[in-house]
Amino acid sequence: MSYDQPGRGGLDYFPCRYGRSKTLFRGPKRRTEGAFIAYLGGAETYGRFIAHPYPAILEERLGVPAVNLGWANAGVDAFLGDPDLLQVVGQARAAVIRLPGAQNMSNRFYSVHPRRNDRFLQASTLLQTVYREVDFTEFHFTRHLLTALRECSSDRFVMLREELQAAWVARMGQLLDRIPVPVLLLWFADAAPSDVTPAEDLDADPLFVTAGMIEALRPRVNGVVTVVPSDDARAEGTRGMVFSALEAPAAAEQLSSAAHGEVAAALAPALKEILER
Repeated sequence: MSYDQPGRGGLDYFPCRYGRSKTLFRGPKRRTEGAFIAYLGGAETYGRFIAHPYPAILEERLGVPAVNLGWANAGVDAFLGDPDLLQVVGQARAAVIRLPGAQNMSNRFYSVHPRRNDRFLQASTLLQTVYREVDFTEFHFTRHLLTALRECSSDRFVMLREELQAAWVARMGQLLDRIPVPVLLLWFADAAPSDVTPAEDLDADPLFVTAGMIEALRPRVNGVVTVVPSDDARAEGTRGMVFSALEAPAAAEQLSSAAHGEVAAALAPALKEILER
């Protein structure tokens, strides 16, 4: 465990932009001419508090530059809505997509911020009709919204969850259709994918994504890599992370540095195979 001075950010993430995208990604910035691998995802891909997240480890292991296109709370919409980002991805030798949850995207029931996909913007007329007793002006984040709706009516919540799952499969399909290079999907979570999605478990990540939903995407990609951190990796906790004392609670919620090493080890063979073709 490493601490910086209280109140400081700990790591310098060398924030940078690629192309004309408005989103700040983790640097140092890599050239996008020539061979590189694009890594898309959320906070785990960005590697907050992690000195060497799995894209950086794979860059060293494979000898191919890693363009880290992860940022916190990114859902499918964040990538689909950024044509300049997709243009960069289309120039890569391969792309790795850490599977996002189904809650952080616009759907028939509610809309989210186009880039900060965890931000709830507005309930649709349909959602207001289904949940007439709810004041939607109280919500700013998707998980807060879903928690309240589940507590209000578990029966109606099932309908909402099923809509999110169907929308996720369709939207992920659209994203894959717009990426012309080989793609690996990455499941990086505390538990393996399952077809059981308890409505009461809103802490799961990626939320509401089932094994069947992933299988529906398999024909469109070059492979699916599943990584569940080992007991040893879990026991590492925040060891090796870099954060200030004020950031310690947030750091404790992240997957460990050792878990990132396990992701790199799992992805390396599949990426080598793609690069050697």
